[in-house]
Amino acid sequence: MKKNVKTISYAVFGVAELDKPLKQLYKMAQASASSAYAPYSKFPVGAAVLLNDKTIVTGSNQENAAYPSGLCAERVALFYATAQYPNQLVDVVLVYVPGSKKPASPCGSCLQAMAEIEDRYKQPIRVFMTNDEWVIAVESVNALLPFRFGKEDLFDN
Repeated sequence: MKKNVKTISYAVFGVAELDKPLKQLYKMAQASASSAYAPYSKFPVGAAVLLNDKTIVTGSNQENAAYPSGLCAERVALFYATAQYPNQLVDVVLVYVPGSKKPASPCGSCLQAMAEIEDRYKQPIRVFMTNDEWVIAVESVNALLPFRFGKEDLFDN
């Protein structure tokens, strides 16, 4: 058996250290979290997506009593962005969770959706995970989903 090691590189810093464009994304994700519909989890999340033309699209989680029918904030924002602006690249996804002890990572489904968008546009997406005080930042979805599933994993490719 051969052991392999995968490591990730990430940054941790205070929200106050965000530069001006990222601070705007943060504020928009904060505002979006207030429109979350999270009666079951009580875990509101806001997301802001920055496209390469500087367009910002936001989303919030939308739960449903039939649990798989809801959507996370990240996918709400990403799906809207790629549907309405199909020729614009996704540069940044910023996720905000109010009141959490630490910034939360996007779930596996959201990471898989982000990975597909990275593959589609052949460009890494920077991901910023935030709460009221802290930011964890990675330069690509690969850092959070190192064994991602892609079209090359399908049998007919």
